[in-house]
Amino acid sequence: MKLTKPKIIFTTLSVTLLVFGLGQNKLQNSPSAANNDRLVPQFVVDPYWPQQLPNHWILGRAIGVAVDARDHIYIVHRDQDSMFTNQEIGLSGGISECCTAAPPILEFDIEGNLINAWGGPGADYTWPESNHGIEVAPNGDVWIGGNGGGDSHMLVFTRDGQFVREVGLPGEDVDSNSETHFSRVAEIAIDAGAGEAYVADGYGNKRVAVVDVATGAFKRYWGAYGNRPSDDRITYTPGEPNPQQFVGPVHCAEPSNDDLIYVCDRGADRIQVFRPDGTFVKEGLVAPQTLGSGSTWDIAFSQDDEQEFIYVSDGANHKVHILERDSLEVLTDYGDGGRQPGLFFGTHSIVTDSEGNIYTTETYEGKRVQKFLYQGLRPLSTARTGVPWPADEIN
Repeated sequence: MKLTKPKIIFTTLSVTLLVFGLGQNKLQNSPSAANNDRLVPQFVVDPYWPQQLPNHWILGRAIGVAVDARDHIYIVHRDQDSMFTNQEIGLSGGISECCTAAPPILEFDIEGNLINAWGGPGADYTWPESNHGIEVAPNGDVWIGGNGGGDSHMLVFTRDGQFVREVGLPGEDVDSNSETHFSRVAEIAIDAGAGEAYVADGYGNKRVAVVDVATGAFKRYWGAYGNRPSDDRITYTPGEPNPQQFVGPVHCAEPSNDDLIYVCDRGADRIQVFRPDGTFVKEGLVAPQTLGSGSTWDIAFSQDDEQEFIYVSDGANHKVHILERDSLEVLTDYGDGGRQPGLFFGTHSIVTDSEGNIYTTETYEGKRVQKFLYQGLRPLSTARTGVPWPADEIN
């Protein structure tokens, strides 16, 4: 479904920046201030992003976000109908003016205007029982996974929603050593230079898998520490030795510019780093006392050439952590639990655009996407935690 660009009825981004006195991006600043105070990225929430959706559309649980070469932002969401209650289902139920479910995949430009919307079951492919994760390839193709029962494959579409291929066999059981199918894929990340897709495989399997972007052909896989993965149930106990297998879900597998792969083992509150062949390099813990759904849900890199910082979405603690990439040390964070702009409920996925801005999605009852404007580097001693509201910048 192709949409016309809606009129902008909110204050434009440029005016917002002027009002709040926000400076230009300084992505190349040195990491050390003159007084030896560590410099870290700072952000403020853009409360006007995205623009209002047409057709009385509302979102279900937003469980994936990606950015393409044009700085267009793609999100994928799910449970649009089953999660609605009372007046929320009014339009589709014929009892009121609002509301109805937006299509599963939405594309926005950098200003937050809706460009396109599509997705859902089709005759030529098996739509996931519970779609999960989204990535855009260099040629514009859109990849999605799924973490429902029987979701053992990925789907590839053109940017306009035309089916391209299935990757992996649908309807298969858990098998972390299979070379023909996956099991409940959480996320996909593409290494454009190598022409490879790294699969966080994920909720059923406990591994990283790698496939060819052009053909979908299976190439290799590995488990925690580069071990052969196991399907056995593994637990994480804070303070005890870290498990030798992924606890899971394996929730992200993101390649960096210097050919390292950063993997989110969400249930063990950790990020493990590998070379592309699966050789283990190092690991770091994030909020290591977090139990239940864990702390390391997704990562994005800062947009300086060195990708000096990692941003970690933490859906259990409802915040974004900022890490030094080299050491995996947690430097600071922002956010808190809540529903106002700048707060989170189930911080699920995260991505950065070419300007260094952050976009996050929220699952559970969060059901939204937010944009955080990059403010340059500030001394760590003055870094603000909590709610990154623009008004704080002029106090």
